[in-house]
Amino acid sequence: MARGMKSNKKSYTVYFASELFSLKHLIGNAYLAEAIYEKSHGKYLCVLPQNIEQRRTTAHSIRDVDIRTLLACDLALFNYDGTELDSGTVIEFMFAKFADIPAAILRSDFRHGGDQVGDPWNLMSSFYPRTTSVVVNSIGLYKTATQTRRRATTNRAKADEVVRLAGQHSSADAQKMCEHIAEACVRALDKVTAIEPVMPKHLREEVYQWLALMPNLKGNKKDLRRELEIILKNKVERDLL
Repeated sequence: MARGMKSNKKSYTVYFASELFSLKHLIGNAYLAEAIYEKSHGKYLCVLPQNIEQRRTTAHSIRDVDIRTLLACDLALFNYDGTELDSGTVIEFMFAKFADIPAAILRSDFRHGGDQVGDPWNLMSSFYPRTTSVVVNSIGLYKTATQTRRRATTNRAKADEVVRLAGQHSSADAQKMCEHIAEACVRALDKVTAIEPVMPKHLREEVYQWLALMPNLKGNKKDLRRELEIILKNKVERDLL
C-alpha cells in the first residue's frame, strides 16, 4: 500500500551492501553511489561500508560496525552480482528484513545464478516484503553506449585505440552505463520508500531490543539497547516504521 507522495526535500540514508575486496568492487561501488546521489538530486545518500572508518581491525568489530550502520540507515541497497552471491551481503539483507528496512536488490550481472525461474539468485533471498529488484544487463548497456559513440564518429582514425584510451572513451561509456543503472536504482528506492511497514506497531520495541542482543555485539548491553531505542525512535519519526 502506498503512503502517498514524499517530498523531494527529504533525504534518506541508504546502506550500500556489496563486495569490497578488489579494485573493480571499490570503484564500482563509489561510482554507483555517487550516480545515485546525483540522479536522485540528493534524495538518496548511499553509505559505503568501504568508507566507514575502522579504528579497531578485529573481524568482530568490523562486523559490528557494519551491522549497526545498516540498522541505523533508512533504506538499503544490496548488490547481488556473481554466480554465487556474496555471503556477507546476503546476511546483511536478512538483517535488513529482520528490522523491516525497505530494500532494493541490484543485479547487473547478465548470468543467471539462481535456482528458480524468477529472480536470478537463490530463491531463499526472494519474496520478502518491502523489497524490490533491479535486474539489468550491464555489458549490454556498456555496448549500447559504445555503439552510440561509434555511430557519432565519422573519422575512422578517431576509432583508433590510442585515441580511445587517451580520450577516456571507455570510462565515458562506463559512466553512461552507470547512470542508467543509477536511475533504475532511484526508481526502485522510490518504490520501496512508499511501501507501508509490515512490522506491527506493538512489536517494534521488542524486535529492536532483540536486534540489540541477537548479534552478540560488543559493548555494554544497556548502551546497545539504548542505541537501538534511538534508532527505532528516529525511524518512527521519519515515518519509516
